[in-house]
Amino acid sequence: MKLAVFDCDGTLVDSQANILRAMHDSFSRFALPDPDPHAVRRIVGLSLVEAMQALLPEADAELHARLAEDYKLAFQRLRANRRLDPEPMFPGVRDLLLELEAEGWMLAVATGKSDRGLRLCLEHHGIFDRFVSLQTADRHPSKPHPSMLLAALAESGVEAERAAIIGDTVFDIGMGVAADVRAIGVDWGYHEAEELHGAGAAGVARDAAHLKALLDG
Repeated sequence: MKLAVFDCDGTLVDSQANILRAMHDSFSRFALPDPDPHAVRRIVGLSLVEAMQALLPEADAELHARLAEDYKLAFQRLRANRRLDPEPMFPGVRDLLLELEAEGWMLAVATGKSDRGLRLCLEHHGIFDRFVSLQTADRHPSKPHPSMLLAALAESGVEAERAAIIGDTVFDIGMGVAADVRAIGVDWGYHEAEELHGAGAAGVARDAAHLKALLDG
């Protein structure tokens, strides 16, 4: 068996608009100026407390923790007010998942999303049941710590040399390097291809077809 572990935000789905909207909602509730959109894109993939630390390095730990908790609630507020945009899957990704599954790959997700957020996202796209392992920031240290990836390997029963981690940030690549799992980047997310190569990516995919070729390789 082989295992393909996917990041979610910026790899499976384009969630940028909702992430920025939720950040604005939370920061405004704490009377803080809006974070720079580029800075927000840079921290996608980190767990929430670590993300807030990166966005507000001068703030204290209590504010980081309160903002992280409120950011999760912001999605609930925005969803209740129907202010969330659809989070479309990136072109070709759905077909890629089906193709990999047909060829005997097991599929998993390792994401900075919460359990609830990930489930809602995957169920919205009708792909929740395709994954044998779902690892989130609710139960693990932040990427690039290898905990999520090691748990996916343990749940699937696949050895590290038979697995790959696919993601759009250096945090995903670093997680793969730390777990001794082949790491493949995608260039349609939030970090540049040069950064992904520099972090240790075995390759960086230009599109879903190229990603399939890299996985086969």
